[in-house]
Formats: sequence, C-alpha cells, structure tokens
Amino acid sequence: METGGNTALERETPLGVRAARLVASVEQDGWGSVRPSLYETARVVSYAPWLEGDARRVTYLLDEQAPDGSWGEGGETYRLVPTLSAVEALLSVARRPSLPAATAERAVAAVARGLAALHALPEAGPWPDTAAAEILVPALVAAVNDHLSGGEFEGHDALGPWRRGAGLPVPGGYHGAAPSHVARKYGAVGDLPVKFHHTFEGLALLLPDALVPRDHEERGLLGSSPAATAAWAARRTPGPPPYGGGVPGAEVLSSAAVRELREAGRRYGGLFPEAAPIVVFERLWVAAALSTAGLLDEAGARTARRWVERIYDTSGVRGAPGLMIDADDTAMAVLVAARLGLPLGPEPLALFHNGTHYDCYLGEDTGSVTANAHALRALGASARRDPGLRITRAAELAGQVEWLTGAQHADGYWPDKWHASPYYATERTVTALARHGGDRAAGALARAVEWTRDAQRPDGTWGVWGGTAEETAYAVKILLGAPGGHEHALKRAEAALDAMCAPGSDYRHPPLWHDKTLYAPLAMIEAEVLGARHLLRGRHG
Repeated sequence: METGGNTALERETPLGVRAARLVASVEQDGWGSVRPSLYETARVVSYAPWLEGDARRVTYLLDEQAPDGSWGEGGETYRLVPTLSAVEALLSVARRPSLPAATAERAVAAVARGLAALHALPEAGPWPDTAAAEILVPALVAAVNDHLSGGEFEGHDALGPWRRGAGLPVPGGYHGAAPSHVARKYGAVGDLPVKFHHTFEGLALLLPDALVPRDHEERGLLGSSPAATAAWAARRTPGPPPYGGGVPGAEVLSSAAVRELREAGRRYGGLFPEAAPIVVFERLWVAAALSTAGLLDEAGARTARRWVERIYDTSGVRGAPGLMIDADDTAMAVLVAARLGLPLGPEPLALFHNGTHYDCYLGEDTGSVTANAHALRALGASARRDPGLRITRAAELAGQVEWLTGAQHADGYWPDKWHASPYYATERTVTALARHGGDRAAGALARAVEWTRDAQRPDGTWGVWGGTAEETAYAVKILLGAPGGHEHALKRAEAALDAMCAPGSDYRHPPLWHDKTLYAPLAMIEAEVLGARHLLRGRHG
C-alpha cells in the first residue's frame, strides 16, 4: 500500500500546486488549522468571564445551538459533552448580576432547550470513547445541578420543571463519584499525573491546593487545553466556589499560561480550539500523507525534513507542550524521517512496547489500533533503510502483525479510539499490513477490502454518518492497492471527490476526530484528500 508518486510533471499539476501551498501554510502557522471547539469555548466562558472576547463567546454559544436544542456535531451521542458544556456555561452567564435582561432571557431559553435535548438522549448511550468523558460528564452534570439548585431560576418559567431545582441524572454508563474518586486517589498520593492536565477542568474544583499545578507556567497552556488553562486560572483565584472570586491576581494574569490563552483566543477569533497548538500532529500527518502519495516537491521535502528534525526526540515525541509523550506521534516522526531519508532510527518506540504491542502513552487503559499501525509502518520503513533492523526487530514486527490482525472486527473493519470513523483506522491498518504483514495478513486484508467495497454509498462516497471527502479518501487508498480491480467504485469515488473539492464548492470537512469532543484537523484532512485524488489520477497512466 505504500505508494510513491509518478513523475515530476505530474507533481506540477494543480494538485501538486495545492500540496505545495498546503505545506507553506502549515509552515507559517504556529497554532494549527482547526475550527473552534464549542466545548472548549464554553468552558472558557464559564471559568474566565474576565478574559477579553467574552461577549463574542457568549453570542457564539447562543448562535450555535441546533434546532433540537443540542450543541455539537456528529451522531446524537456525540452531542452529550458539548451540550452539557454549553448548558453549564449559559447557566453561569445567566447568573451574572450585571447581565443585560435580554441576554439573560435568551440564555435561559437556550438552557431550557438544551436541558430538554439532554433529557431526550439515550439513557445509556452507548457513549463514544472521547477523552476523559468518564470524568468530564459527571463533573458537568454536577455543575449544572449546582446552578439549578441555587434558587436563582425559580421564577424562570422557561425552564419548566428545572426551575424548581430538578437536576439532571448522570447518564447511564457514567458514575457521579468518578471525579471525586480520582481527586481523592491522587490527593492521597500527593501528585496529579500529567495525563490529567489536558482535562484539568473536570477535576479543578475537587483537588486539594497541593495538586493544582504551579510549575507549568513555562510550558504555556496547561495540557495544551484552553479549558484546562481557564480552570487553572479560576482555581488560582481566591474566592468562594464554584469559580473563584473574579479577576485573577497579577501573578496569574501575567503567567505564561494566561498569556498563551490570550494568544490562542486571538488566533481563533475570540473562540478556542480543542487543543493548541497542534503543529506536531499536523506537520507529521501532513508530511506522511503527501510523501506517501508522491506529492512532496523538492521544496516541500526540505520543509518536511526540518519539521521532523525539530520534532524527533530520542525520549519520545509529545503531541503538544504539556502533554505526555505518546507512541502515535513518536511512530509518525520515525516513519516520516525514514521516508525522507533522515538518519533517525526507531529506538524511541521501545519506550512504549509492552511485550505484545505499543501503548499509545505510558499508563494507557485501552490500546490504539492506529498508533500500532503507524508503529508497524515506522519499523518497516526504518528496516528498509537499515536492513539489520529486519533481523533485530523481527519478533516485534511479527507481534505487531499478530496484534493488528487480532483487533479486526468480524465484519472486516478496524475501529479506533482516536476517530469516530472506522475508515481511518481501517486504511491505516490495511496500509501497514499490506506492506509489512506478508501472508499472515492476507485474510484480514481481503475482509477489509470486501467491507470497504460494499460500504460505498450510491453517490460514490463513504462515511459513517454521511459521505465525506476525508472518509472517501481513506476508502480510495484501501481499494487502490487491493488486487482484483475496483475500477467502477474508484471511478465513482473520483467523481465525488472532484465535485466536493471543485473551485467554489461550499463543502466543509466535518469533525470526525476524537478529543474531548469531535474536531477536524483541517490541514491533515486536506493532505489526505489531495493524496487520494493524486493517486486516483495516477491510475490512468
């Protein structure tokens, strides 16, 4: 499945020009290309009303509510977390003493519709495996119920039964005591692991003072998260619960964390993304997608080499400042380095190997298919550059193949916790196994190709909720390398992608990637789509 480009002439086609422009734009952007997060922006509204741009954020929350009263995108169960976040934030807004009456009324009406939407969700999901949902969901439910029980809303008829203090139940599958349990556990230990920094807002009100991070200021945003950073600033602000006593003191306001929070807000027009910055992830995935498709010209390859030389770390790569090192980013750094001819070996991956496969990060609870597929590709690409690795890492390579084939769903696809769509994980795994799995992977690959072929929509696209360019790009890559020919399906896919990507098209990449909620890493998606379209054109000759 590892496919190179065709000729220099083909790289000078409009797709090649678009790829070159994409690399240049990624190089120039120090934050990353991603749309604002409803969840994250709502947390900043709640925890940091003192931060400039608050009115813009409140208006954004009100304007983004769907007709059914919910917030968010994707399937209905994906709307639980963003809707809880928006409802809680607007309740906090409605309680502000100086709020104009018209804004307060609009906020309360939106809350009423949001509570009704939450009540209409399935009682027990099944809920998606988004980041720290087991902590964030019960923490948000508790915060909403705290607002409703305060008595301020008894006269608001728009709230219906909730105006008299009726609260939300904790959705089935979650446990109301989970946040306090985690806080007590690490309070007893006396240290909060770094992995909780990204979702610090779920624990902020429960932790003892000793566990509130005080040494992260040099790293900017706490856990790369605007929400976590806003919660940290509120927690460092003296005053009664729940959100501190007002504007933080000079020490907090002048901290690198709050300075970075302000900069992130400026970058995203007063709103906030799911994580910031995302340049490590963005640059590695863009470089991998374009180099695999043969869409990196000489200048782009030089730029990508500089990216990898800065990102690669023998101690492991982290996706952003303040996050843990992880196998996914580390594997992609190794893979891109090998593809671009850099003498950077796979040694950092050993940090994550647990004897059977790679943990995505140290202390992981559930394995990631895509991280392990990337690790297999990285090992294989490194072994092509250094054939001795084929011998010294033989057991590791074989173990990866066995683990990945064993993770396949009976229907033929692979799921993964970092993406809502099985097409991403399936393409990643098929690409790795087709190149490095040998005969042991033949049956798994055949089942994956059959599942992909049969799942094409009548309009030529693929998609878990509806046809998307991103998912169609993944499906195309699966079929392009499969034996037997799938020309009819590929022809329909090419026409669909051309239409979605045509000049003047209003097509918008939907969020499919998992963090605390769904997000769309736009530059990385664009690289995948460009690569698929280039490979489709290459099959003509």
